[in-house]
Amino acid sequence: MPNQFRYPISELQKVTKKVDELGIPGIIIFGMPNRKDEFGSEAYSDKGIVQKAIRKIKDGSDLLVISDVCLCQYTSHGHCGLVQEGIINNDETLKFLSKIALSHAESGADIVAPSDMMDGRVNAIRSKLDENSFEDILIMSYAAKFLSSFYGPFRDAAHSAPVFGDRKTYQIEPGNALEALREVEFDINEGADILMVKPALSYLDIIFRVKEKYGLPTAAYNVSGEYSMIKAASKLGWIDEKKAMKELLLSIKRAGADFIISYFALEYASL
Repeated sequence: MPNQFRYPISELQKVTKKVDELGIPGIIIFGMPNRKDEFGSEAYSDKGIVQKAIRKIKDGSDLLVISDVCLCQYTSHGHCGLVQEGIINNDETLKFLSKIALSHAESGADIVAPSDMMDGRVNAIRSKLDENSFEDILIMSYAAKFLSSFYGPFRDAAHSAPVFGDRKTYQIEPGNALEALREVEFDINEGADILMVKPALSYLDIIFRVKEKYGLPTAAYNVSGEYSMIKAASKLGWIDEKKAMKELLLSIKRAGADFIISYFALEYASL
């Protein structure tokens, strides 16, 4: 992805200084561990890459820090949950997701964002945070995360593609809007503070329906494939990149998103 980088801890404060100067209120962190195993143990280690990054960012910055809570980047098999005999063990995974969220909160994260799509994870995380006196830490749930071809560039960059199979047993089928709304309602009932729809461009109708029906703060993820399409078409001279970027982000906002996670953030804010 052009203009996107994997930053070492030593470079983080340079990046956050630029984010601050551009008036962007917050960032979301994804980690690249040095070691992977079948349990994703680096994801909840006190010395894990995300935990170190949060502490580094919070040292001298008031930026809002959102942390991604998932196992896929940390597991040797690349799935978002624990794999036992070739099957995702949903309930066992919840214990690990709760540990990850707690470790992020202890490191200074303001919002934890479970992106795994396991059933019951919001309730498990909320309970774990509350038990440890982190009642004020918000949960931004990837409530409607679809099985999408638009994740490809990120998975390449983060080395998080599944080694076998796919994620269709826990992500939502693209044509199934009613399932998305049911998933959103489950997460609301479990205590989600913010609802995420991912991807954004092909799911503007879902963003609209979620905001209209539930009225909670709604986020949209302008994902790597959406970003890369505009970059590639612009490079070929087929579209005006800046105009396309503005139109895309405006359409997401118009659909009902209260805020947008986007790889375009620095470029857009610079304009």
